[in-house]
Amino acid sequence: MIGSRRPLRKGPAEVFEAIEPPGTSELITAVVSATVLVEFLGVLSGSEVWLLGLLVFLPGTASALCTVRQTRFVAAWAVLVVTTTAVVRDVDEARWLDRLLLVLLTLTLGVTSVYACHRRVRREHEMLRLRSTAVAMQRHILHPLPLVTDDVLVNGVYEPLHEDRLVGGDIYDVVACPWGTRVLIGDVQGKGLAAVGAAFAVIGAFREAAHREPTLTALVDALDAAVVRHNSYAEHTGDDERFVTALVIGIDADTEVQAVNCGHVLPHVMHEGSITSPALDSGVPLGLAELAVEPSTVDWFPFPDGATLLLSTDGLTETRAGDGTFYPVDERLAKQLDRSPTELPQALYEDARAFAGHGGLHDDVAVLTVRRSPRH
Repeated sequence: MIGSRRPLRKGPAEVFEAIEPPGTSELITAVVSATVLVEFLGVLSGSEVWLLGLLVFLPGTASALCTVRQTRFVAAWAVLVVTTTAVVRDVDEARWLDRLLLVLLTLTLGVTSVYACHRRVRREHEMLRLRSTAVAMQRHILHPLPLVTDDVLVNGVYEPLHEDRLVGGDIYDVVACPWGTRVLIGDVQGKGLAAVGAAFAVIGAFREAAHREPTLTALVDALDAAVVRHNSYAEHTGDDERFVTALVIGIDADTEVQAVNCGHVLPHVMHEGSITSPALDSGVPLGLAELAVEPSTVDWFPFPDGATLLLSTDGLTETRAGDGTFYPVDERLAKQLDRSPTELPQALYEDARAFAGHGGLHDDVAVLTVRRSPRH
């Protein structure tokens, strides 16, 4: 049986932190300061009324950063200041039409800014709701880490991408079956709810076929068939077809483990201070088996007692620094050998975030460590 101790991942409410609008005092200070600056420049230039036309940009700025109520305040302030100055301080009655047009322009842009702010806030709330729903679905189907079977202990970290495209499609699972323990890690091509749907198809097929198929190649064939069926349904509904890179590991009492690589990132084995990356034949991703020249094959590599197997998705290996340099996984992993298997995934993730700098990570990141269970 698979057991879990505590989830290491954040729930939707913790993941999605709303962008805080400026505080009331901060907003008032900014608006008044901008007004005073425009007034001062107007007095110096002798064109006070026309420079006040610059205040029409205040509501537009507020519509992108503030709440609807705050945007209304800024729009009303701009209209009030421009109208008062145009009526009271410009004594040239021959230019009354210009002053009236300036006031009407300010009023129009103020109303437009409030409407734009309302649309922005509504869209943000809708995106937040959709993202929260997608992440909740994703969290529900992905077992919380760590995972324990009679053969292995699996720790890790999974951080999905959060942006307008919703969430990504990194997946993982661990299944105890009559032939030992099967471990899956994969990455669905693309982002969004469609990618999550393909991820569900793969995980559901894995959990069912892992108990039915005695060989890893038959298991991978079942996963490929699940992606093909999903793509067939997606084609009828107008969604894009997807493929899935995956790595399937079979672990039992033997000191070697089986692996089938479907175009995924290679694993790393850490043992007694050394790091090796098994040379696995790379097959085609799931969903593309019809294009393969040869069927998928099983590779074997050593996994002795005391060793730690590191699995990851390309969100880690394709992390880039500001100058475009890729994250050097082997080099950074060598510096983390003193970490326990429990601490290593989070340490690598944090190191990759620091390496990416202010640009941040641009893809999902899943990092798993697998070690043999003490019961084994």
